[in-house]
Amino acid sequence: MSTHSGDAKLDEQIELWLKWDRNEKTLNEIKQLIAASDWDQLKKRLLERLAFGTAGLRGCMRAGFDSMNDLVIVQTAQGLCEYIKKQYKPEEYQRGVVFGYDGRYNSKRFAELSSTIFVQNGIRVFLYGRMVATPFVPFAISQKKCLAGVMVTASHNPKEDNGYKVYWGNGAQIISPHDKGIQQCILENLEPLENSWDTSFLNGCSILEDPYKEMFESYYKTLLDHIPQDFLQINKKHRDMGELKFVYTAMHGVGWPYVEKAFSEACLPLLLPVEEQKEADPDFPTVKFPNPEEGKSSLELSIKKAEAEGVSIILANDPDADRLACAEKDPKTGLWKVFNGNELGALIGWWSVQNYKALHPNVDLADCYLLASTVSSKILRSMGDVDGYKFVETLTGFKWMGNEAIQLLNKGKQVLFAFEEAIGFMFSTSVLDKDGVSAATHLATMTCYLRETQGITLNEKLRQIYETYGYHCTNCSYLFCDKAPVIKRIFERLRNFQNGKPNTYPESILNGEFAIKHVRDLTTGVDTSQPDGKATLPVSSSTQMITFSFENGLVITLRTSGTEPKIKYYAELCAKPEEKDWPSLRDTLNRMVEAIVEEFLQPTLNDLKPKSD
Repeated sequence: MSTHSGDAKLDEQIELWLKWDRNEKTLNEIKQLIAASDWDQLKKRLLERLAFGTAGLRGCMRAGFDSMNDLVIVQTAQGLCEYIKKQYKPEEYQRGVVFGYDGRYNSKRFAELSSTIFVQNGIRVFLYGRMVATPFVPFAISQKKCLAGVMVTASHNPKEDNGYKVYWGNGAQIISPHDKGIQQCILENLEPLENSWDTSFLNGCSILEDPYKEMFESYYKTLLDHIPQDFLQINKKHRDMGELKFVYTAMHGVGWPYVEKAFSEACLPLLLPVEEQKEADPDFPTVKFPNPEEGKSSLELSIKKAEAEGVSIILANDPDADRLACAEKDPKTGLWKVFNGNELGALIGWWSVQNYKALHPNVDLADCYLLASTVSSKILRSMGDVDGYKFVETLTGFKWMGNEAIQLLNKGKQVLFAFEEAIGFMFSTSVLDKDGVSAATHLATMTCYLRETQGITLNEKLRQIYETYGYHCTNCSYLFCDKAPVIKRIFERLRNFQNGKPNTYPESILNGEFAIKHVRDLTTGVDTSQPDGKATLPVSSSTQMITFSFENGLVITLRTSGTEPKIKYYAELCAKPEEKDWPSLRDTLNRMVEAIVEEFLQPTLNDLKPKSD
């Protein structure tokens, strides 16, 4: 078998793969491609490297430096370990690093390979002995004051994928400069050491321990510390009455034992699992996309179960249980409403304030903060303006909200809640990341409270919120596009919109009917609303993100996803409390979004595929 492709650079990478890879399956994959002289496929897999970014790594599980496999994990763990050794003194190594994993193929293997490398470098390791919900990694870092942590998960990605999510010693996901520093250390430590593959080193290792029992107990104790006794009594009353029940799906992930325990601890009513999706299954047999964010299509079995059991509320986690979805049946029409992330953000955000006031009756809310990402609804800002708490907007992603929360805590402020429209919620700061287990517990507690005190549903409460603070209607979706050059062309056209002239953006849509007031481009740092024309939020040239603010108040952000082949859009129109014609506001929003997608993204010309739902 000739390993010579005629391309010196590719031949060099082929030789390295054959020399370094100790996994028979992925080694044979590369050998078969060589035997077939499939040089194009080998170029794709060996000349491109899976880049380590702010979300760590995420990619398809297969052979190649561009994918998730044993060799890439060994290289990543070696680099991360060297970076940690540069950042901390040897006497701090006993603080340890936490590793957790979900139920996907290879997740446990990747966590064990990583742990091997750390203990062999004399760094203590807390390796969970069983699958955990993602929040249990940042929780353990904060509780045990660890140096860092890694969760091996691809969250709600398809079954072929896996990921490597890295947290720093502050308990939040890494941001710059750590991401760049780790990437540099990976590139400087690509050659696997002989002992990096030897996971038998973990057997009886004195600096390796399983934190599961301690963290499991501590997590639920902390969760209960954030629920007032009066609310627990209401939960218990509704549990004893037996009328209110919840249907729950773990979406073939890890969530069931964690949410079941939370319901038990918080005295909540009966939780009925969707049996087919209750256990972790890396094949995700009943859902095409294991993502409750997809809406009704992902909740078909849950709705069927709820209908059969006469239950009106469904709670759903994604497979690593850091996100939460919720659906509620309208008692009058019998129709199911799947709440979007912005609606849940309004509900749980409102609840976080009520909760905090009940725990601290005489507190002034002036030092309390609620956070949301820039692509999420600004309903919390409208609520804070009336209720007296502060609102902060961050860049997209919990890495930004977690780190912002830390800065506020360091200034003596209280952070009650943070959310992202992609159904991610952080209730309190005991976990500095989104947490679908605590979010499910608090939303269920809120459901009991509303039924007990006002006899209303979650949807009726949402309506009350809009009546008090103004109707905030949103339209968020995405289009599939797996061609990077097409995405680049779309966004460059928007930046050179007036006959190709640089730094000129669209000025209106629908032939001038709706004028654009301001443009903020967080790829280039332009913000026309600022006196100096420069953006105040952090700028990143590696991701595409442009926000258009219209004269009529509509704000829409177009951005690329860091983990999926999508162009996403997030639009919101905010009304004042006195504006009561909600249907007409909704019509305006939808008409404008349709025009923006058509005029700015040109889906037909660019072959963009809409989401299925």
